[in-house]
Amino acid sequence: MAADFGLGLAALGRPGYITAGRASDLPRRDVAGMAAQADAVLDAAHAGGIRRFDAARGYGLAERFLGRWLARRHVRPGTVHVASKWGYAYAADWRVEAPRHEVKDLTLRQFTRQWDESRAELGPWLGLYQVHSLTRDSGAFDDARLLDALARVRDSGMMVGFSTSGPGQGETIDAALRLAPGGRPLFGAVQATWNLWERAAAPALARAAAAGLRVIVKEALANGRLTDRALAGPQSDAPGAGALRILAARAGVGIDALALSAAAIQPWAGTVLLGAATPVQVAANLRAKALSPDIAEEAASCVPPADPAAYWADRAALAWG
Repeated sequence: MAADFGLGLAALGRPGYITAGRASDLPRRDVAGMAAQADAVLDAAHAGGIRRFDAARGYGLAERFLGRWLARRHVRPGTVHVASKWGYAYAADWRVEAPRHEVKDLTLRQFTRQWDESRAELGPWLGLYQVHSLTRDSGAFDDARLLDALARVRDSGMMVGFSTSGPGQGETIDAALRLAPGGRPLFGAVQATWNLWERAAAPALARAAAAGLRVIVKEALANGRLTDRALAGPQSDAPGAGALRILAARAGVGIDALALSAAAIQPWAGTVLLGAATPVQVAANLRAKALSPDIAEEAASCVPPADPAAYWADRAALAWG
């Protein structure tokens, strides 16, 4: 595998999210129950060799759960790579159903507040701080004071990165590569969606990797849609579903492992994030490490990429549950 694997905590820090099956994955969704689940998944990930962890201010209590797990397990700073993101504020008040689950605000005021909050939760482990869902229309590209503040964080030794989403990922990535406050590139990492259905950002991600950025793949399982549970059930007629089921049976793994392996062999990929919500899912996901590049390439070849606009419209329609 060209890339390593990390664990993203989007599904573990709050009771509601857009992956299906949460009622069975997370039978207790009070704070104590979610904290215990996060501990169990983090333990399984660490035991499986994962050393990269990704949280965000907008993921409910994900930073707190991660920081407390690191402290209780006596994980030494420098032995793991911890990333978080600023820009979204959690707004669901610990409810599964809410008018708004998160509120985006890429302003200097939001950055200043959330930078302090993230450092308080993650302390000496925090090594990468990312703009959450940078887009061309977010206002951040034209905010000189914000860019100067981010440059000061960069100059302090903290790696600064960004995540991006939507059908314009490639354009955003290329524009971000040109940001160089103080005469130095601002960003050292980019986190973007790539999966068997949504591959449009690949050329821009290759350019980012060539420029020296670490490329982090998110949503490699399309928010749970590229799994046995989805493709044998509600999405059994999705493009490539039948071919993936046959290949998974032949390889003796789940469809999740196929999809993750396909992301991990991309030549520009540095880290592929798992979005597991249970220890069993961690173990299933990590079976991707044992797959040969030939199997991963076959998985990629048997699934036709979706139209990006259609893919992102479908993602926007996913229900929080």
